[in-house]
Amino acid sequence: MLNIMRFVCNPLQENCYVVSDDTHEAVIVDCGAYFPEEKSAIKNYIEDNKLIVKHLLVTHDHFDHVYGNKFVDINYHVTPYDRSNKTVSFGNHTFEIIHTPGHAKEAVVFYCKDEKIAFTGDTLFKGTLGRFDLPGGDPDELIASLHKLIVVLPGDTQILPGHGDDSFIENEATWIKSF
Repeated sequence: MLNIMRFVCNPLQENCYVVSDDTHEAVIVDCGAYFPEEKSAIKNYIEDNKLIVKHLLVTHDHFDHVYGNKFVDINYHVTPYDRSNKTVSFGNHTFEIIHTPGHAKEAVVFYCKDEKIAFTGDTLFKGTLGRFDLPGGDPDELIASLHKLIVVLPGDTQILPGHGDDSFIENEATWIKSF
C-alpha cells in the first residue's frame, strides 16, 4: 500500500507529494518547495518516517513544480527522473509514465496501476483542465491527452493533481467527453 503525503508549496499553492511504501523507499513528485519552512516540512517527514528517496519525479518543468529540485538533489542525491522511460519503480511499486502534452510539451502523468492512483500534474485537475496559454501549451494536444486519460485509466483511479484537491477519473470523464 502506498503512503502519500501532500505538501502545498510556494505562492502558487503547488502540490508536492512524498510517496512511499512499506519498504521505506520513496519518490518525491513535483517538489515545488520554495520557502525554508516548506523544505523543512518535507525533510522532517522523510526523516521521521525513515524514508529512502529513490527518485524525483517531475510531471512538467514549469517553475512552480521544480523550485525544490536543488533541495532534493542536495539532501537526497537524486535528480529528475528521465521521462523518456516507460516506467519508474521503487519499493514494491511501479509507476507507468503516460505522456500527456498540452499544458507543457513534456508533460507526463505517473500512474500506479496496483493502487489506482495517478499524479496528473497540471494536465487534469478536479473539475477542470490545465492552462494551455503558456509556452509549450497546445489546446488540441491537451484535449487529446485528457481523452487518452479517460480511456487508459479506470474510472475508480484517484487523481492527485499539481494544484487543488484530488478526484477520480469517473468524476472528470463527463466533462472531458464534452470536448
